[in-house]
Amino acid sequence: MDILVERAVIVGVHIQTDEHFEYSMEELKNLAEAIDVEVVGTVTQNLERRNPSHYVGTGKIEEIRNFYEEADANVVIFNDELSPSQIRNLENGLECKVIDRTMLILDIFERRARTSEARMQVDLAQLQYMLPRLIGLRASLGRQAGGTGGGLQNKGAGETKLELDRRIIEDQIAKLKRDLEGVQYQRETQRKQRKRSGTPVVSLVGYTNAGKSTLMNGILKKMNAEVTKQVFEKDMLFATIDTSVRRVRLPDNKEFLLTDTVGFVGKLPTHLVKAFRSTLEEARNADLLLQVVDVSHPEYRFMMDVTNQTLSDVGVENIPTINVFNKADLADMKYPKVSDNNIWLSAKDGDGLDELVELIKSYVFDKYITCKLLVPFDRGDVVSYLNDKANVKETAYEEEGTYMTVEMLAHDRERFEEFITSY
Repeated sequence: MDILVERAVIVGVHIQTDEHFEYSMEELKNLAEAIDVEVVGTVTQNLERRNPSHYVGTGKIEEIRNFYEEADANVVIFNDELSPSQIRNLENGLECKVIDRTMLILDIFERRARTSEARMQVDLAQLQYMLPRLIGLRASLGRQAGGTGGGLQNKGAGETKLELDRRIIEDQIAKLKRDLEGVQYQRETQRKQRKRSGTPVVSLVGYTNAGKSTLMNGILKKMNAEVTKQVFEKDMLFATIDTSVRRVRLPDNKEFLLTDTVGFVGKLPTHLVKAFRSTLEEARNADLLLQVVDVSHPEYRFMMDVTNQTLSDVGVENIPTINVFNKADLADMKYPKVSDNNIWLSAKDGDGLDELVELIKSYVFDKYITCKLLVPFDRGDVVSYLNDKANVKETAYEEEGTYMTVEMLAHDRERFEEFITSY
């Protein structure tokens, strides 16, 4: 479903109740440019509701067509998801290629997907989107009036092709769902293993291009992780859509897992959200969410609302959240600054990362217990383990063995119960 075009006219209908229409159109332009499509013009119309047959009023079709021809465009992109009949009617009326916002986002995701799981998720969303729209998407195929028999022999070549496509697509959807169920089972197994290990999970969520990947790389660099642990980052919409999981080890030997999920956008396609559900569930199973916000953007509050609604749609609720107001340097704000569960910082220049790590620690390491242990000298393996995996606050050598004051997880306390002492 690649968009083989370079010059586009974008079209949107402004419903009176939509306070964010202008930003939505600006975002549509940015989405087009994210795959190197040049936007050569914009057409908007104020309506009480979108026209169910043509999306815009029928009188607007001629204006769009004239604009399209004058601008030497070769595609028209609409700011909402179009129904099958709307696609068919618009292609007939405009006599050109018609793309809606959903198709555009799906194409971006297809180009950005790197892992096999992400590719399967995008393929599934594309096929589910395409299935009810076959007639609109195949409008160029010839169709002839059928007889009364109802068999294939009475159908035109185009109609036969449509039925063949439908069967193939339904088979592909069924196979992708089975394959993704297998991947989901593996994910669930990995989550259970993490849960058993007691390692907290911190998940990055937020609007696309808010700086999640930059923040992840900043934290990794701050903790002296190897360069190979860095994730791809770029100032563009949906620079990364693959889930990344990195282990962050702090100087006091505490560890947490940092996961990065796909970014959100206004009017994110329903099929895409459903297809990426298992990936987004990384956030649902997190101990802490970091909602990364581009505070320099005038619509950042709207972006937070979209993020919260999308998370709610996939069942991510009642998880402690830190609001990370990123790009404070571009917003001309004082930073770093911490207030309750809010922090203002700049992931790009690194100012505020120390404060963020301390804030994360206050949320995810509250289950650590401070214990005193007396470990016999012949159990050097225990001392070695605690030095490596726990936060050893004090070590002294007594006649009976090594005396240690250690901050550790509850399951480690149970493991070394026999060495715990009261003095």
